[in-house]
Amino acid sequence: MMPKPMNVLTTKPSPLSTMVMVLILCILGFYALHFPHSSTRSSSSQNLSHVDTLFLSTSSNFTISSYLRALTVHPHLAGTKPASDTARYVLNHFSSLGLEAHTATYTTLLSFPLRSSLSAHFSDGSSASLRLTEPAAAGVVPSYHAYSPSGAVYARAVFVNYGRERDYRALGTMGVNVSGCVVVVRKGGAIGRGAIVERAEAHGAAAVLVYGEGDTWRKGFERGHVMRGGIGDPLTPGWAGVEGGETLGLEDSEVLKRFPKIPSMPLSAEVADTILSSLGGVPVPHEWRGTLRSKVRHVGPGPTILNFTYQGEKKVATIQNVFAVIKGSEEPDRYVLLGNHRDAWTYGAVDPSSGTAALLDIARRFSVLLGLGWKPRRTIILCSWDAEEFGMIGSTEWVEQNLINLGSKAVAYLNVDCAVQGPGFFVGSTPQLDSLILEVTKMVKDPDSEGVSLYENWAAAAGGGSNNIQRLSGVDSDFAPFVQHAGVPSIDMYYGRDFPVYHTAFDSYNWMAEYGDPFFHRHVAVTGVWGLLALHLAGDPILPFNYVSYANELQLYKNILSNLIDQKISLHPLILSIEEFASAAKEADDELKKLRLQETEGCFVDMKKRALNDRLMLAEKGFLDGDGLQGRQWFKHLVFGPSSDHEKLNFFPGISDSITSSAGVTERERLASIQHEIWRVARAIRRAASALTGEFT
Repeated sequence: MMPKPMNVLTTKPSPLSTMVMVLILCILGFYALHFPHSSTRSSSSQNLSHVDTLFLSTSSNFTISSYLRALTVHPHLAGTKPASDTARYVLNHFSSLGLEAHTATYTTLLSFPLRSSLSAHFSDGSSASLRLTEPAAAGVVPSYHAYSPSGAVYARAVFVNYGRERDYRALGTMGVNVSGCVVVVRKGGAIGRGAIVERAEAHGAAAVLVYGEGDTWRKGFERGHVMRGGIGDPLTPGWAGVEGGETLGLEDSEVLKRFPKIPSMPLSAEVADTILSSLGGVPVPHEWRGTLRSKVRHVGPGPTILNFTYQGEKKVATIQNVFAVIKGSEEPDRYVLLGNHRDAWTYGAVDPSSGTAALLDIARRFSVLLGLGWKPRRTIILCSWDAEEFGMIGSTEWVEQNLINLGSKAVAYLNVDCAVQGPGFFVGSTPQLDSLILEVTKMVKDPDSEGVSLYENWAAAAGGGSNNIQRLSGVDSDFAPFVQHAGVPSIDMYYGRDFPVYHTAFDSYNWMAEYGDPFFHRHVAVTGVWGLLALHLAGDPILPFNYVSYANELQLYKNILSNLIDQKISLHPLILSIEEFASAAKEADDELKKLRLQETEGCFVDMKKRALNDRLMLAEKGFLDGDGLQGRQWFKHLVFGPSSDHEKLNFFPGISDSITSSAGVTERERLASIQHEIWRVARAIRRAASALTGEFT
């Protein structure tokens, strides 16, 4: 049985101390907002620094903890009644704070399990029925892979390491044929579960079983989806699944290609060991052994035979996004969006409710600032997405429905999925936001060290802050539709790289309170960074974007690419376009600095700032291409997006695909394809440079 939630916070603020704190904040807020200190900088910038201080002073680990406890009382899988109850809880929270709140609903295709079984038949004649879900946990969906087809397989087991193309090549050189077998795969190797199943299917496997290695929580089963070819509702590819709108049929070829053709299922590490320790055949390749924690010594196939059955159903269900809107006072038609998904495979204390609790606390703290007289310059929207676990469906449907407005009015999207998974701060972004991230992290206390900022420990971990910022080419959270389809500058952040109860029934409040963040200080740190980023993006008179960072990143990518491609390929178009972009970035940065120093105010200066802001905001859209990636047209961004190879470059996805695509084409055709993709990227970079300058040719 799952243990009952317990409160690890031993003290609760007394009513008197709470009242005194509120009184002090009100006094400080009144003077900070209505009597700012004089400065050579603009009064709005000066006010913002006071707002920063006030925002940070309203943090409360106890409050975040209480939100998390409420969110994790029940599992809340998308498309179920508990999920609707959780949506209502978030909506009521926003409304109770006096924020303008509303919902947006969509009709989408989800997937649920009906029944499954797995038994192993060993060479000595014995057999064992193997568990396919955690010990009883009330209301938790049995473990499964969403969108897996139903099927029954009786076949030999074979171990294929991470299930990458190079792993299958290694097996092939040893004479191991996986065709017709049940492949057992360990999670990792920078390849997602959907790609694992796709690779196995391509090599003729009959079924796939995926397990996560670990020394703890070995009874957990990692749920997830295995849909391929994009994100969002498979019945409405490229448009929103609104009530009464167009939908494709389940047998439509565009729909069918999104789903695998062989069944798959998650395994626990404990069950996987039972299978893997019984395999014979050739020994595990030497290069796989260094990181193996399981008991596997031979790869098979067999002699162990697995009898695996799975039956599931795909159902059209209603999902619900929830929003709170804080209207901007001066530029209400410019939007800063903060988003987190709300749905969970199980209790979801880490994924995603740690982020949901942080979003609820940001709403509370913004409400406090509003009560003290603050208003953002630009509009802030708090977004609570549904059905992310099924392929970023809630956010994708909303992006598709609002694509034109996002293209012309969205300043930035700030994503937090799992706010806290464990120790260590991680952040990814589109590069023009790097400088802002560095600035803001210097203002937030490190939750794990006394007397230092979050920035100091984070930067020390990689020998320099900006080098520690990841990029957003993956499709593993709700930033994907904003960056890769709409071209909105974005940030994604979290504490802790991995956690052992990911998507299992053990992802509970108890786990968070005992292991992930016992005093909820990491939650406070993430909430602080998230809120400050929003305050600056919504409040700075000139947007805090730095495209010089972007130019440097593009130069780095060009250098890496030059070491990978054939000498017959010319990078000259790319080199020239990056030089042009770097020049435009430098000019924009110089203009930005001059306007910040300008002491005079008035209509003309305001118009110059507005014009510059529009150029800074729209430049990211230049990297979009209407034709999208070859074979995956929904993905429009030519700098950041998923590569079909999954193992090559994490930038220039179209170029990466053309380098690795050799099936059915001559060498001459392959080289021509690579050159064409380089030209496409070069044209995209020139479009972005043109947007930065704001001039017609």
